[in-house]
Amino acid sequence: MKRLLIVGAGGHGRSVAEAVLAGGVFTLAGFVDDAAPGLGQVWEWPVFGSTADLDRCRPHADAAIVAIGNNRLREELHHRLGAAGFELATVIHPQAMVSPRARIGVGSAVMAGAIVGTEAQLGTGVIVNCGAVVDHHCQVENFGHLGVKAGMAGGSVLGHGAWMQAGAVLGYGVTVVAGVVLQPGQAVAAK
Repeated sequence: MKRLLIVGAGGHGRSVAEAVLAGGVFTLAGFVDDAAPGLGQVWEWPVFGSTADLDRCRPHADAAIVAIGNNRLREELHHRLGAAGFELATVIHPQAMVSPRARIGVGSAVMAGAIVGTEAQLGTGVIVNCGAVVDHHCQVENFGHLGVKAGMAGGSVLGHGAWMQAGAVLGYGVTVVAGVVLQPGQAVAAK
């Protein structure tokens, strides 16, 4: 199995690490986090340094994923990992339900209890958090982010870097443009 470096050792980074450990697709190599050197390890895995040290982390891992909720920062670090020669990994928790006809871009994380429906398309670096639903024919553009229990009804679109916070919902066919942040529980209905 390939050794995986997780960039980000906060709550989302640790959740992605648990998905990695449960999934058996990668071996967890360790973390990178800007709290280093004060944060020396997470559980029994090392924190190799800060994001400024990505180039020096290359000998420790074959692949990497950015596990940081901030969409802009996740996109920046994703590109830096690619430039440093890391294979960009996708992590899908084994308790997520993902249609075999869905497409999921590199660097994405689909967490426990999430549902990704038939012919849904997730771009690069997308987060589909615990219990979130991306229904049939939905599109989540690059670095989009669905929070816990967020839901997209069939055919809806979440724009580049847009964020649906916990419990936000999109009606059928609704489009949310790039960079928009929906508040917790906010519903956007079709017009």
